[in-house]
Amino acid sequence: MTRIGRVERTTKETSVKVEIDLDGRGKTDISTGVGFYDHMLDQLGRHGLFDLTVKTDGDLHIDTHHTIEDTALALGAAFKQALGDKVGIYRFGNCTVPLDESLAQVTVDLSGRPYLVHTEPENMAPMIGSYDTTMTRHILESFVAQAQIALHVHVPYGRNAHHIVECQFKALARALRYASELDPRAAGILPSTKGAL
Repeated sequence: MTRIGRVERTTKETSVKVEIDLDGRGKTDISTGVGFYDHMLDQLGRHGLFDLTVKTDGDLHIDTHHTIEDTALALGAAFKQALGDKVGIYRFGNCTVPLDESLAQVTVDLSGRPYLVHTEPENMAPMIGSYDTTMTRHILESFVAQAQIALHVHVPYGRNAHHIVECQFKALARALRYASELDPRAAGILPSTKGAL
């Protein structure tokens, strides 16, 4: 069974191509033009063991918003596509990841129902390079909307903005990996009592 999602999304603001293999080895090829975002998507692929290719050309002469948002939308759609019918998956996943003084707790349900709960420390530095730190929540909102998953991300403490954001992506990668993996005890079984996800 091949669990690969491929999505191309083109608007007047961006052109995005995403491919994700849920059963990969963490190989990544990322290029969005936003250095820190590339770094975060690299974390997602490597720690999720997803083979992930992202190529985005966006209107960076305006700002990074459209590039970041449209990439997250395409990534969510590709993830949903790769999940297929969800038969045999674990469905739920969680992971807690520290990064020096910061800690991220992520729990996911591949439920078919988009919902996001997100908390992180207030008064973070507003920028990491050209990356607006308020975009982290928007990335998650966009991903969740297209992937149709329930996602809870909680960062109870942290000081350094780079660490606060990075530990979220690492924990998200692991939680998605655990939830999307095939459960050998549940082969051929959809993990839902209502018969649909």
